[in-house]
Amino acid sequence: MTRRLVATYLVLAAVVLVALEIPLGVVYQRTQRRDAQERVQRDAVAISALVEDTLQEGSPAPGDPALARVADRYSASTDSRVVVVGADGRLLADSQSPSAVGRDIAATRPEITRALTGQVASGHTAETLGTELLYVAVPVTSGGVVHGAVRVSVPTSRVDGRVVRYWLLLGGVALVVLAAVAVVGRWLALWVTRPLTHLRDATRRAEAGDLTVRADPDAGPAEVRELSHAFNDMVYRLNTVVGTQEQFVADASHQLRSPLTALRLRIENLQHEASPEVNDELESAIAEVDRLSRLVNGLLTLAHADRRATERAPQDVGRLVVERADAWRFAAAERGVEIGASVGTDLLAPLSAGALEQVLDNLIANALEASPPETTVRLTAARRPGSVRITVSDHGPGMEAEARRHAFDRFWRGHDDRRGSGLGLAIVKSLVEADDGTVTLEVSESGGLMVVITFPAKVPAPMG
Repeated sequence: MTRRLVATYLVLAAVVLVALEIPLGVVYQRTQRRDAQERVQRDAVAISALVEDTLQEGSPAPGDPALARVADRYSASTDSRVVVVGADGRLLADSQSPSAVGRDIAATRPEITRALTGQVASGHTAETLGTELLYVAVPVTSGGVVHGAVRVSVPTSRVDGRVVRYWLLLGGVALVVLAAVAVVGRWLALWVTRPLTHLRDATRRAEAGDLTVRADPDAGPAEVRELSHAFNDMVYRLNTVVGTQEQFVADASHQLRSPLTALRLRIENLQHEASPEVNDELESAIAEVDRLSRLVNGLLTLAHADRRATERAPQDVGRLVVERADAWRFAAAERGVEIGASVGTDLLAPLSAGALEQVLDNLIANALEASPPETTVRLTAARRPGSVRITVSDHGPGMEAEARRHAFDRFWRGHDDRRGSGLGLAIVKSLVEADDGTVTLEVSESGGLMVVITFPAKVPAPMG
């Protein structure tokens, strides 16, 4: 955002500079050329006054010393070319090409022809390669009679040099202004965006479950400060509500555990005195009490999972998978089921402490419930581009596509599931997504169920 704001400031400043400096440069260029033309015209008029007497006295010969002296003196002081022409159009004096005197140049020089008719002619021409000339031709008159003409031409290089230097000056001013805009714009952008960045980070932490986070209420402009105050109030109230909910779940779980435990003990005591027919009913009652106990524990676990904060550290996923597989081998053996684990290397992922262990315990427990004897529950962990992939598959009856779509819904159970609470996979999903992971259900190669978990991978730092 900071770069975009600075870029916007620079674009606006550049537009303003272009709108101001280009017309200013064009006006300066036109003014310089006009001033140069007026100066040359004044000089040409002055020279015509100096040669007027010589031309009026008669028809001077080409190369007349008096005319040549005037032309050479002016040419030497101004680095210009002076041409004096008689009334018949012959070249009488040329400060640059004395050998050309005597030629009739009126036919090849329209400005000379125009000056001999009593008019002033001016313009630009390129007489030599790469050199532009500014010329002015004025008539030499006396008593309304035209006795000849004077043509003065000067290179425009001096004027062009001043114009170029002026354009460079404008360019330098533009660069300085843009640099100042970049510095000031960056400061302004940071003043605005830093509080917004902090507020964004605080929002993400709150979304992840950390409701103790607060935004800086005194940073940035008034609108941002007001937004920070509103965010802090919202998070405070949300933390109060969620805290009350958590406390209620914890209290309810604690209050329910004791009666459920007592109820189970009483039912077990009744079994010693009851008939076989009644014992069957009592066993069903004990199973329901156990299900209620699991439901209470699941609600408490789910409440904590929903509020898990993103305080993560790199975890060795392969090691954790192997550890949980080893921890469940004895329980699996009692059911006649084997547990196999296949893991790769460099399986680092940023995870919350204890989260993956709890996820694997839930999935392994579900897989053992669904697996028939003499089958294998297989765990794998492998590296994928930018991620770590974990799978838990079994040889059970599997799930239909419709059931897989609803399996992560809270309190959802299959038609043939009478023992579960409907919270196991919901807890798994909450824990996985809290660490920016994804979890899906697929059909295993044996036709059973395969749970696929993917976490963003942490790339190991290069050695050396």
